[in-house]
Amino acid sequence: MCGFVGIISNKAVSVDIVLALQSIQHRGQDSAGVATIHKGTFPLLKRLGLVSHGFGPEQISQLPGNVGIGHVRYPTMGRGVLCDAQPFFYRQPGVIMAHNGNILNVPRISDELADDSVHLMSRCDIEPVLSLFAVNLMRLKRKDHTLEDALEALRQTLRKTRGAYSIVTALVLDGQETLLAIRDPHGIRPAVWGSVDGSTVVASESVALDVLGAKTQGDVAPGHVLVMRKGQSPQSYKLWDADHTPCIFEYIYFARPDSNMNSDSVYSVRLALGEQLARAWKAKGLQADTVIPIPDTSRPAAAAMAETLGLPYREGFIKNRYTGRTFIMPNQSERASALKLKLNAIRSEFYGKKVLLVDDSIVRGTTLTHTIQLIRDQGAVQVHLAIYSPPVMHPCYYGIDMSTKQELAAPKFLPGHGNGPLGEKELHLLEDRFSKKLGLDSLTYLPIEDLRQAYPRGHCSACFDGSYPLALTDQEKKWIESDRFSSRQGELNF
Repeated sequence: MCGFVGIISNKAVSVDIVLALQSIQHRGQDSAGVATIHKGTFPLLKRLGLVSHGFGPEQISQLPGNVGIGHVRYPTMGRGVLCDAQPFFYRQPGVIMAHNGNILNVPRISDELADDSVHLMSRCDIEPVLSLFAVNLMRLKRKDHTLEDALEALRQTLRKTRGAYSIVTALVLDGQETLLAIRDPHGIRPAVWGSVDGSTVVASESVALDVLGAKTQGDVAPGHVLVMRKGQSPQSYKLWDADHTPCIFEYIYFARPDSNMNSDSVYSVRLALGEQLARAWKAKGLQADTVIPIPDTSRPAAAAMAETLGLPYREGFIKNRYTGRTFIMPNQSERASALKLKLNAIRSEFYGKKVLLVDDSIVRGTTLTHTIQLIRDQGAVQVHLAIYSPPVMHPCYYGIDMSTKQELAAPKFLPGHGNGPLGEKELHLLEDRFSKKLGLDSLTYLPIEDLRQAYPRGHCSACFDGSYPLALTDQEKKWIESDRFSSRQGELNF
């Protein structure tokens, strides 16, 4: 998962880009980058780590220009190294690009580029898309490119690009600096846009617009490109037919609760998920004294669950704000170390009580054991865990690092299960086996039917039910899993 910001304005944009990137830092802590266009030049800076660590006044002053792109990254393709950081720049005709998502057929695109003697400098999956777009645009015309040229080059490029993505790119068209935002036909990854004081802003989440005082105007439509220029109203152009299936995990975990995506409030969706989870938990006839969220993502769902059950809601953990999100850290040793720093329990909220913990999901399950032991050490009489999503049974190939199936926790407890959602008996069997492994008194997942009640619009829930909106070939699955494995092993082969 990554996050991007693009701004076009009648004033310098780099300060606002850096500010907006900090509001979506939760989407990636591996690296940050900013690129602008200024008088025919393309200033570009990338840094490993957090935005605030790499972009102070001195660095920002090196990024003049009235149009630019910023990016925060954690790698689902490639590695956590500087050469894989975004945005990327291509010299002919002069174009910068960043994205959020996964491109599935990078080897095929790379082979086509090699036939044109274009060689890639990274393992990041947006670089081949940028390169192919630039090659296609130069084939249409050597210089003085128009918007029509760019739209045709995009069509040619994206016809050969398979994946789930939101892309932002900037270049000069019709003699004007132009910012483009493109969303794949399924709209799996988010992209919103807004405006303020002569500036147009596009970003992965609306909170990036909020911090700039920009009014959110809407989402980039799936299957469309949004064209933004100074002093002009943005125009949307259809590239292909759309079948909108946004990622439900954005609402469950990744997005900030104060964000709006696809015209939906993330906070409201989490409240609805908590209400549904309360009904599933109550149906089991279980008892608890208090409801406590595992911070921070689960707070809205836990509050809704407590209210529905008529139980007190309490904060049982103090979170160290200066550690990262453990799920998106690249390896287990870093996740375990960060967790020890991340949470400290308030003993009075656990001692002698039957505690109902609420969390968003269980992916690998490796950090839960420590959390549960921490609670037991505080003297809790019973520890129940409720998860406001179904079991993660399948990898995500669309931009979330949900590992290979072998690394996921839930499938280990139902080894014979194939594709498709879990039935009621299968779900209860998984909960029983998993709770014993974790040392819990009970484990309750949100059934997939209740998830659909909480979010009735069409969406991608492939990580839960194995139904991928964009079907993958066995070769694409094998390549993505191989890339993830080699990245974890520190290998450099592409």
